[in-house]
This record gives sequence, C-alpha cells and structure tokens, in this order.
Amino acid sequence: MIAVPVSPLETSRCKRLKAATHREHDSVDQLVMAAHPFEDRARYGRFLLVQHHFHGSLHGLYEDPHLNAWLPGLSSLSRLAAVEQDIRDLGQLPPALPARVKVDPAQALGWLYCSEGSNLGAAFLFKHTQCLGLDESLGARHLAAHPQGRAQHWKAFVSAIDGLALDEQQEADVIAGAIAAFEAYRTKVTEVFAADLHTTTNTSKG
Repeated sequence: MIAVPVSPLETSRCKRLKAATHREHDSVDQLVMAAHPFEDRARYGRFLLVQHHFHGSLHGLYEDPHLNAWLPGLSSLSRLAAVEQDIRDLGQLPPALPARVKVDPAQALGWLYCSEGSNLGAAFLFKHTQCLGLDESLGARHLAAHPQGRAQHWKAFVSAIDGLALDEQQEADVIAGAIAAFEAYRTKVTEVFAADLHTTTNTSKG
C-alpha cells in the first residue's frame, strides 16, 4: 500500500499549533524552572510579577467583542484578577497594568492558546505552591484548576478554536501569535529573574 501524505490542514489547528511552537514552549518551561520561582515566598512573589505582566497584557483580548463572538465565554476566563489577589495575599500591591497586546483576531488566538494552555500545565506549578503554604484560596488562585477541571476546560477551548473557519493567512497568523506570546513571556521571565538566571548559568558552567 502506498502511504498518502497528510496535508497539514487535515490535522486539527491546535495540534498544528503545538507542533509549530514546541521549541518555544519547552524553552519557556526550562527558563521558568531555572529561575527556581518556588524556592521561597519572596521568589514566588517575583514569579507573580511575571504572571501579572502576561495576564495584564492580554486582558484586552479577553474583553474583545470579536474574540468573544468566536469563543463564547472568553471574557470570564481572564486570570488577571486572580493574579492581583495572589499578589495581595503575599502582602504586596499589584503593579500598574502593562500595555495591552494589540494584534489582529487571528494572532490573538495564538496568544490565547498560550494563555489557556498554561492553565493546563499549571497543575505542576500549583503543587509547588502548596509547599509554600499556598493554595487556591491563598496566593495561588490563578494556578488553580478551572471549575470544569483542567482537562475538560482545555478540551472545550481547543474544540472552539479548532472549529473556527480561517483562511491560509489567518492560519499562519495564529502560529505567529503563539510564538510571539511565548517570546513575550520568556522576555519577562528573563527581566525579572535576570540576576538569578545569570548565577545559575555561571554555576552550571563551573
């Protein structure tokens, strides 16, 4: 039997997104863990600043009418308020909101894919916060599972994105948006944990 090659468009959009951004995703994961954000509460407080910057920059996308028409219920999914409360739980005041991400709807899907996907992977991070005496009611609200459950919520979100009718340029824009989101997050982690990451790198070389 002759194998028939499968067109990229015959796989689901989110599977293509995952394949196209796996390097960026893995790089961010490794960078975050290299920063040791769960070593103590002070360090975790700095991690919350990274989270605040990311979720704050996306708040406009969660409120966008066009995106809410594409993804019903999107406006209720923003974790910005939870991050701000987590910061207050640690005795700090949330910083000013960062500039909002301004992209076209297709690119916005890529940013939202990263944001909502991070909640799926947050189960691992949430366990670390418990070692600091934090949980879904104190300091780690934004890392807690969605009321539907992490897997079920992600499945529903993926289904909604996969069900959208997009043209070829929009397909490329979704991927570009996701890559930009990972890069923006990576940049903020590097900025907030610069000294620690430099020390870690030098130690590993030594």
